Amino acid sequence: MLLVTNSCAALCLSAAALLSISIFTLINDYEQIEYEDSLCIFRAHVLFISYAALNYSYLLQSSYRYAIVVYPTYLFFQSIRTQIILICIIWICAITYPFAFDFNGEIIYNVNNQICMLQFHISFSLFYAIAFAYTIPILFIILLYFKLVRYVKQMNKRVVIVNTLYRARQQLQMVQRVVILVMILFVNGFPYVFFIILTLFGREPKYYLRIPYIFINISMVLVTIALYRFTDPLKESIKKNLRRRTNIVTAGLT
Repeated sequence: MLLVTNSCAALCLSAAALLSISIFTLINDYEQIEYEDSLCIFRAHVLFISYAALNYSYLLQSSYRYAIVVYPTYLFFQSIRTQIILICIIWICAITYPFAFDFNGEIIYNVNNQICMLQFHISFSLFYAIAFAYTIPILFIILLYFKLVRYVKQMNKRVVIVNTLYRARQQLQMVQRVVILVMILFVNGFPYVFFIILTLFGREPKYYLRIPYIFINISMVLVTIALYRFTDPLKESIKKNLRRRTNIVTAGLT
């Protein structure tokens, strides 16, 4: 549950950053303002951090599921202390990785799209950001998924305790759900990568960032819905809080 809570926190931070960016863009479009405000670069920085933390939180969930199936006797992976340490590590990495292009002044304000963004040109910073926050965690999640599928298939061929096989299949199902969440982010993030490639070849449409950000916003909504559907403890907690509030309101009316 702790790892799922961490993913929810990263998702909420990403959604808040995207909402703030969208509001800023809308206000600037409406008032025809063509300059950045004091928080423009900060919002971009928060989005970089939260998106990386979100992807690595899913990688952490997948790694945990893989470890408790393949190495069930290694209680080190299952301790709360280990999980807290790993969560702290991924957040520290997520917070520090944008410094590589922050200090170089590569986050610029794009007037046409009314957004602060990492400059799209062939540079170490661009490929580093894409690799660190996007490519590496997704590839490792998919790799862990296929390794876990293979391991469960091997268990089916061997004589194993029924409970052990059931737990392994249950964890495989949880990893499948994580893969679905990541695929939502991957598919909806593809337009962003596509327009980056267009820009690198000198074919930069005027409002090229508007479309990718629409897809990213949609992906956040879909991931939130999927996370709610896939996480039974979270679902029960929300339902319990709603029932409690309903009872309080009903008691107040009577």
